[in-house]
Amino acid sequence: MGGRSGTLEKAQLMIVNGKQRGETIECAFNPNAYTLEKSVNYGELKATGSGASIMQFVDGNAETLSMELFFDTTDELDSNGSPDTKQVDIRERYTKHIDTLLSVDGELHAPPVCRFVWGDGIDFTALLQRANKQFTKFLPSGVPIRARVNVVFREYKTADYHKSEVSPESTDKTKVWTVTDGDTLWLIAAEEYGDAAHWRTIANHNDIEDPRAIETGDTLELPPL
Repeated sequence: MGGRSGTLEKAQLMIVNGKQRGETIECAFNPNAYTLEKSVNYGELKATGSGASIMQFVDGNAETLSMELFFDTTDELDSNGSPDTKQVDIRERYTKHIDTLLSVDGELHAPPVCRFVWGDGIDFTALLQRANKQFTKFLPSGVPIRARVNVVFREYKTADYHKSEVSPESTDKTKVWTVTDGDTLWLIAAEEYGDAAHWRTIANHNDIEDPRAIETGDTLELPPL
């Protein structure tokens, strides 16, 4: 990792789209540990007459990243015991920014995508799936100055990863593509078939008269050639 010898770089959360694109939340304290979890789905097919079963791959689930983040502002209490309440309020300094990642962005009509970056060790692009906040220390006024936040991020992939096979029972291997921002029939055909000229195959199969009329969120079937 970069930085001074023996000094671990601060972990950061960066917002990558929406109205607050480019904003960064720097963790005051690095996580003690993090967990990456990945799984796949299998379908169970019964073999005719034998009672035996055959396991067949269906699809893969998005990877998840989970950890506990620790925030504390007690070292910012001034020496005469009269702290700037807003300065040390852990909600204002830190946890409200975590809430941003769970809030609908008016530009996106969905929560923003973020990146969790920690030196050279991890760079994880994701959506925040949930955050469990626990406030553990307070001023006499009730203002919280220490918090632990358990977070779970769900891997975010671009259009190349939105394709999946419809069903393990399907013998024609027809696939499904979920349209994302910037997709065109030409780009999809080039990605799936290696030739943009096959956009007509997709259009005809999905009864699309105007190839420019597809919209984000549309589901297209991609038939075999």
